[in-house]
Amino acid sequence: MQIVAAAGMNRWSWGNAGNASKSDRSGPHRGRLMMLLWIILSSSLCLMVDGQMKIPPETVQQWAVSFGKDIAALSGRYSGAKLLQKKYKDIEGVVKIEEVDGEELVKKFAEEMEEMLGRKMKSVKRLAEAAEDADLYHEYNETMEFDYYNSLLINTVDEDGNPVPLGGEFPLEENEHFNKLPVNTQQSNIQVPTNVYNRDPDILNGAYMSEALNEVFIDNFQKDPTLTWQYFGSSTGFFRLYPGIQWIPDENGVVTFDCRNRNWYIQAATSPKDVVIVVDVSGSMKGLRLTIAKHTINTILDTLGENDFVNIIAYSDYVRYVEPCFKGMLVQADLDNREHFKLLVEELHVKGEGKVKNAMKESFKILNEAAALGQGSLCNQAIMLITDGAMEDFQDVFEEFNWPERRVRVFTYLIGREMTFAENVKWIACNNKGYYTHVSTLADVQENVMEYLHVLSRPMVINHDHDIIWTEAYMDSVLFNTQAQSLLLMTSVAMPVFSKKEETLSHGILLGVVGTDVPLRELMRLAPRYKLGIHGYAYLITNNGYILSHPDLRPLYKEGKKLKPKPNYNSVDLSEVEWEDTEEKLRTAMVKGETGTLSLDVRTSVDKGRRVMFLKNDYFYTIINETPFSLGIVLTRGYGRYIFIGNVSVEEGLHDLLAPDLTIANEWTYCETDIDPAHRKLSQLQAVMLYLTGKEPHLECDGLLLQQTLFDAVVTAPMEAYWTALMLNTSGMDEGVETAFLGTRSGLTRFQRYTGIEKRIAKSFLTSTDKENMFTLDHFPVWYRRAAEYPAGQFLYYMPRQETRAGRIVIAATAVTVTVGKKTAIAGAIGVQMTLEMMESRFWAIAAQPNDTDCSNVEGSCPLRCENMDINCYVIDNHGFVIISEQRKDAGRFFGETDGSVMTTLIRMGMFKRVSLFDYQAMCKMNLHSVSSARPLLSPFYGLASALKWFLSNFLLFLLEFNICGFWHTEHFADASAHKKKGDILQPCDTEYPSFIYEPSVKETNSFIKCGRCQKMFVVQQIPDSNLLMLVVQADCDCSRHYPPITMEPKEVKYNASVKCDRMRSQKIRRRPESCHAYHPQENANDCGGASVISLSASLFLTCLSFSALVS
Repeated sequence: MQIVAAAGMNRWSWGNAGNASKSDRSGPHRGRLMMLLWIILSSSLCLMVDGQMKIPPETVQQWAVSFGKDIAALSGRYSGAKLLQKKYKDIEGVVKIEEVDGEELVKKFAEEMEEMLGRKMKSVKRLAEAAEDADLYHEYNETMEFDYYNSLLINTVDEDGNPVPLGGEFPLEENEHFNKLPVNTQQSNIQVPTNVYNRDPDILNGAYMSEALNEVFIDNFQKDPTLTWQYFGSSTGFFRLYPGIQWIPDENGVVTFDCRNRNWYIQAATSPKDVVIVVDVSGSMKGLRLTIAKHTINTILDTLGENDFVNIIAYSDYVRYVEPCFKGMLVQADLDNREHFKLLVEELHVKGEGKVKNAMKESFKILNEAAALGQGSLCNQAIMLITDGAMEDFQDVFEEFNWPERRVRVFTYLIGREMTFAENVKWIACNNKGYYTHVSTLADVQENVMEYLHVLSRPMVINHDHDIIWTEAYMDSVLFNTQAQSLLLMTSVAMPVFSKKEETLSHGILLGVVGTDVPLRELMRLAPRYKLGIHGYAYLITNNGYILSHPDLRPLYKEGKKLKPKPNYNSVDLSEVEWEDTEEKLRTAMVKGETGTLSLDVRTSVDKGRRVMFLKNDYFYTIINETPFSLGIVLTRGYGRYIFIGNVSVEEGLHDLLAPDLTIANEWTYCETDIDPAHRKLSQLQAVMLYLTGKEPHLECDGLLLQQTLFDAVVTAPMEAYWTALMLNTSGMDEGVETAFLGTRSGLTRFQRYTGIEKRIAKSFLTSTDKENMFTLDHFPVWYRRAAEYPAGQFLYYMPRQETRAGRIVIAATAVTVTVGKKTAIAGAIGVQMTLEMMESRFWAIAAQPNDTDCSNVEGSCPLRCENMDINCYVIDNHGFVIISEQRKDAGRFFGETDGSVMTTLIRMGMFKRVSLFDYQAMCKMNLHSVSSARPLLSPFYGLASALKWFLSNFLLFLLEFNICGFWHTEHFADASAHKKKGDILQPCDTEYPSFIYEPSVKETNSFIKCGRCQKMFVVQQIPDSNLLMLVVQADCDCSRHYPPITMEPKEVKYNASVKCDRMRSQKIRRRPESCHAYHPQENANDCGGASVISLSASLFLTCLSFSALVS
């Protein structure tokens, strides 16, 4: 008796025995039942003793062949792939295939980008000239009364229905060009932060003077309709924006946006700088003073950008670096490092006596060494001293390190209401070309910190050097706090505005900064997808090697249900995205502004990193002149290097473009619809039709892309009739086939819905929300990209990820090619989407031998049926994902999670290969330890006691010193109240994750797995003409204790303290900005925040020495 037959009879017999015992318990029946039980027990014993069963490989092979033929016929019939391939075969004699010249292509793209960015720079220059002329002829009026349009107050009325002051009627209309926001393109308006008085004379004079910009804003927009937001950020705090909008405050009714904090303002106002922040953490700095000091540090950090360098030193009895790893050096002030410093600053605590002298010496040493080694910005150098008093004799420090050149500016911030040491702190700043400010409340911090920017801008203003700056990529999630505004990655071009009045020349008065935003999405449209091939792409980097735009840049992460920007989203280095460039040759060449080419073998992935692909990429790169940016394009060897060109008449193509089943890629630019406002609501297909029919002959359209689209429309037109005929033959339709579809290299898509929306499982498939399966600005559809890497004519099958909510469906797709001579190009891909249930039913029907099977010549279980309980049957794809399983919950999961023992064995046997991939943009849960390795985490009890002690000892001081205006700086308090448990906080990290791929040289195999007292047999067989495998596994031997599941979960790459420090300290190659304005002989250094002449107070100095002696 065959084991499997016995096991099958075992189940059947128990069930029937139960029924028999209920119906008839008489002797003969009872005897037969006992005999049957004995046979079953004997069989079970044999099964246990043998510890294995035999699954006939030839039976599994028969199933695989039958199933392969069945699904290939099904996919071929409903997709019409053979017909489409024939149609492209028929036109091979009238098309030509050209090889893409990457060097020419990148040069052409760069020139077009340079021209586009040049138009933005001209607009900004016109704004700067207009603002300076307006100021030159404006007489300051201390008692001025002027009603400007305040963007927060427009269109609002008081209780009596009258417009509120600075409000009034301000027409707004939704505009497609401005992200569908309601705007006024005939007028700009003004935003003033809540902590700035909106009727201050400085604000009123500036608002009146800058009214002259309205005409220039409108004129710029008419000359260049692709312009987005234009603005003037005043040094007094107001922000004039065109077009005018309704500004929405936050949930507390507060407007915290201050244009002077924005990167474009700070970069335009100053040259690159090296900054050492020195903070007093002695005992006298406790309570609110330390809170103000921390806020001051964070505000200074917010004024730094990726062209600046920084370090932070804390001092009391001794000097220590807040990040010990950065000892003795300057680090780039990119977003990553700034956020890291902020976390460390939060950990600062007060103790001991404040001795500033050693801290100042250490600061000068850092700056001097950086300059000597050619490190840092090699431009401005500054020390920021934050203290509540300076009691030492520090003149000899300046004599040793800074006088007489005074190359390093020293800015001082006196914290708290106490003025005892004010003269000393002033003296430090005024004798070192710096600026002194007194910060008594949290509300004072913002305005006082901004003063240092005006001092650093003096040389530039006196020289009247209008340097144009370009910012790193940033997200404008703050500027417009409204539902209509999505997070948008952009760069800004900006230019400083100076006072040209002769009487103020030596003061170097900065009036503000003008600028405009450039959405990077619009810039990347100039590198069209269709010219780069299926896997090709274009990308941009800055002079620091950071990504501006790249299809693999992921700036957002999910926290709960909300998408948020990652803390380091705009300091992702090229080497972290193109991580196969291990020697950083590509990065180095691009950062240096070189033009060239490089080839790399790369591991890349599709389907959110689940499926690995091996590609040979050619990189072409060049600089974009007049900007700090470099452009790169990637072409993939093989199909990606060829483009075929065919030609048809417009009349013939137009007819086929009108087909109801046809769409084109709406994110691609077939015709430019953003120039004429009347065209902005047109879809790309509508624009193309208007252009081709001659109704809109002035539309700017891409001739080559239209030629390809018309050609593809004609060649693919017969598919509409083919699919329609199938659908009309209702009696011959297989239930479960839902959609046939095709896509071509020109972004053209056709599809036929075989099933109505009410019955269709995949309701979102090929809809506008289904970005992964559509042609977008970044990528070709997933099914297209995957089909292109599989032999043309053979269908590739896969199940979409569960989180896509596509439902339990299977997609089958195959590539369609064109060959001329020895050159082959991909013309498109075609496929069919079906329900998983339909595919399962066909498989279960095939994977079952009938009971009357002749088993005489079969060694092993016979008849073999997948429905038997002692075997498990699976269909998995070439990346190891389950498509069919008896346990329906397994569908879509990685097979290693379902059966770790079999997957481990398949990997060992070489049938599957494990490939390591890396993600340097990951987010991981924060480890439950302090951010600084130098300080252990305080226990909860100690923390509670410290908080109580602080509260009791400082409550009165808090009441005396606190200014209610500090509440306007809600960010500071919001951060404190929003603290989560550290284990729940996500932070940037590096991860490694596996992907698995089938090795096709191994077609079939079977093996035994030893698992303690039993052995598990399995048979695996390739399903012909597909990317699928059939697995039949013995089910009664549990190996889970010996073989844990294999998951695809990413693992954080842990670095030990030494390696982590080395990585943090490493200084990558960067290209410094060309201009530097660090000094001017006409600069008025006496304008330093104190009296015009400051001398060190002898009496105060003696008092300090006496006090110091008493304390010590």
